Amino acid sequence: MRYRTIGQDPRTRREVSVLSLGAMLLGTATDETTSFAVLDRYVEAGGTFIDTADNYAFWNTGSQGGESEQLLGRWRRSRGVTDEVVIATKLGGRPNRPSTTFSHDIEGLSARVIRESAERSRKHLGVEKIDLLYAHTQDRRVPLEETVEAFARLVADGSVGLLGVSNHWAWQVERARALATDAGLPGYEVLQYHHSYLRRRTDFPSRRSPDGQEGVVSGELLSYLRSEPGLPLVAYSPLLSGAYVREDKPLGSDFEHAGTPVRLAALHEVAKEAGATVNQVVLAWLIGGEVPMIPLVGASSVAQLNESLEAVDLELTEQQRERLDAAY
Repeated sequence: MRYRTIGQDPRTRREVSVLSLGAMLLGTATDETTSFAVLDRYVEAGGTFIDTADNYAFWNTGSQGGESEQLLGRWRRSRGVTDEVVIATKLGGRPNRPSTTFSHDIEGLSARVIRESAERSRKHLGVEKIDLLYAHTQDRRVPLEETVEAFARLVADGSVGLLGVSNHWAWQVERARALATDAGLPGYEVLQYHHSYLRRRTDFPSRRSPDGQEGVVSGELLSYLRSEPGLPLVAYSPLLSGAYVREDKPLGSDFEHAGTPVRLAALHEVAKEAGATVNQVVLAWLIGGEVPMIPLVGASSVAQLNESLEAVDLELTEQQRERLDAAY
């Protein structure tokens, strides 16, 4: 396994594995026995960075979520896991009432929700301190100052270590970080967005914004990351839910553009040349890029996880990486 640092303050920064394990479906779509086996294998391989959220996975159970956090809490207690494994969770996207569908009716990022949700997540996970807590989604109803201050209070009282942000526009991230800096408060130090080798169109309206896909890495966000080398990006859904390799998982309409077949051809050529799977090349491309990223992968079996773990040791040549980068 390889590792990198997240966070810049020596008092709170952590070393985490360059491959993060997503626990979104553990405890619902993936049964407890299999979930524990996947978690055990990940830690055995040197993995130290597990991701969840307080609303995972309400759509599978008709609940408000929390099943994934609760499963991680049971796994931690049964295995005696302490702070050697960094567990990140997210708040703000929990539905206000039990549901099986995504909607605008979510809790958001008010000071009250942040305080109550963080406390609930700590109980679910069975931890004194949440290692990394993200703002899961933007909330235009609440002043940004209120959200920034509420997150900072959690750090001040010792219930949270690092703060992160997911699925916000780049301008919102920068404004929130500037507000925190100006007030002398801890701010967002980790970003989590969807990113993969194939380019998704960002002009499609999302569930929550008519302006496009606020949770997808764009050229603007990449430019921001280049200017802030100490700001790590965790890239979720890098394997497109199996769409790279499974015929029953077709790419969505937001991949219907001229660049997709060109990049797919380059990807398959490099995979064949490297003696690796297409999925492994995607993960290696993310880990070793000019703007290095931490891919966040899910796994419904140990075999599936093992394929991703092997990508950590895959070193693309300079020529292979140039070929992949140049494909449009």
